[in-house]
This record gives sequence, structure tokens and C-alpha cells, in this order.
Amino acid sequence: MFKIGTFAKMSGVTVKTLRHYDELGLLKPAQVDDESGYRFYTAEQLLTIRRIAGFKEQGLTLEMMRPLLSGPITLALAERTLLRKRKELEQQIQEAQRQLTELDERIVQIERHAKAPAEGKISLRSVEPVLVASIREILPQSQLCLLLDELKQYVRSQGEKSDLNMTILWHKRADCLEEPSDIEVAIPVSMEIPDSRRVKIHQLPGIKEAVSYIHRCDPYNDTCKASEVVRTWIDEEGYRLGEMIPVREVYLTSDKEIYGQLRMAEAIVPIDRA
Repeated sequence: MFKIGTFAKMSGVTVKTLRHYDELGLLKPAQVDDESGYRFYTAEQLLTIRRIAGFKEQGLTLEMMRPLLSGPITLALAERTLLRKRKELEQQIQEAQRQLTELDERIVQIERHAKAPAEGKISLRSVEPVLVASIREILPQSQLCLLLDELKQYVRSQGEKSDLNMTILWHKRADCLEEPSDIEVAIPVSMEIPDSRRVKIHQLPGIKEAVSYIHRCDPYNDTCKASEVVRTWIDEEGYRLGEMIPVREVYLTSDKEIYGQLRMAEAIVPIDRA
């Protein structure tokens, strides 16, 4: 007979682990001294330790291996236990594969963004018409995230991707976050999906000539300097703001692609010749 400390050294597990096995009923001491409470183990119990280690290598939990350690047990029960664990492992592998695919997609997106127009670049360009789902409402800019989330959920419910070039159209922008702004949020869709009470499907008109400004910003913060930078450029270059088409801000990175607090965006400001 061996005291618990000696048996722990022999078996390669800790005293704490042996006590835990005792509590779970996996490995009871061969004898417990009534007066001192000392636990004693036999050499034969090393086999149980080795079996527990083997079951762990197969991925079995302590609860799963409990019935396998004490008889009587049928081979059918052992097979069902192993098959259940095998199914769990297959599911874990599938989930890991899904995560790998997701990571690969994010890496490709990062490489694509690295080749995109440089941050801080201002240029002139036209904008093609695009079919979108959109919601327009007068509300504070601080609630913009709620409006976008509502639209994304609806678009996803119709089987469309919800993170592609999300666009904010500022029909009338307030001076601070808590003042109401006339905001329209839009997401491109591949086909005519049904309207709802809140969501409208329509053709977002193109823009013949606009100033494009690539920048990073927090879309829910009023400290973004994009509009100020673009307006200064327009004045210096001898243009004037277009009056009939609202300023747009297009998110070039999806929610999943934001690393840090800022996301890449493109401010699109319609212009006319002065």
C-alpha cells in the first residue's frame, strides 16, 4: 500500500488530481485511515491511472470515461461512447475548417485593401447607378449603428450579403451627434428583393462627377474630418458642391474587417464646375 503522495509520484499525476478522481468516483483509494484520513493506494491501481491517461488521449472527458472504468460494461456501450466522441471531434474539425476559411477570406481582403487607392488620396471620379436596399430616417447620428443593423438583418433575411459597400447618404447632416440628421443607409443587392414597411428597394442614381476621398474614420463619431478636407479641396480647385445629390460615405471594410476602432471609408461628394 502506498500513501497518496508516494502513489502520485509513481503514477505521474498530482495529489490534487488523485483527490479529484476520488471525488468523481473514477479512482477511489484502496483504503482510507479512519483516524488520520490518509488515503492509501495499491500498485494494481496504476493500471486505472494508465487507462484514464489513454482515454484522455482519445479526447474523452472524465464524465465520459467513468462508466468505462468500472464494470460490468458491454462492448456496445463502449462503442457508443467512442462514436459519440468521434462525432464531437468531427464537428470540431468542421468548425475549425470554417474558421480557417474565414481567416483566409480576411487575409485576402486585407491584401486587396493594401492594393486599393492610398489612404488620404483625393481624386475625381464618376459613380455608376446601383440597386440597393435602403432605410431613410431622421434621427441622431449616434443612432446610425441601429439603423445599419436593422437594414443588415433585413438584407440577410432575404438571402443577400449584408456587408458589401454599406453606404451612408447624408441628405441633411446635423452639426453634432445628438441632433437629428436626415440619414439614408443603403446596401447593394444582387436582385429585386421585396420591400418592407421600412426597407425600400430602388436604384441609387449614379453621379457624373464627384470628389472621392479615401480615409479611416469612426462612423459613429462626429470628429471625422473627411467632409472638412474635401470641402477645402473643392474650394482650392475651383469647384462647387453639387446641390441635388447627397454626400455619400461608403464603407470599404465590412464589420468583420475592422481591426482597431477605425474602418476604411470613401467619402463621395458630388460637384459642379464653378
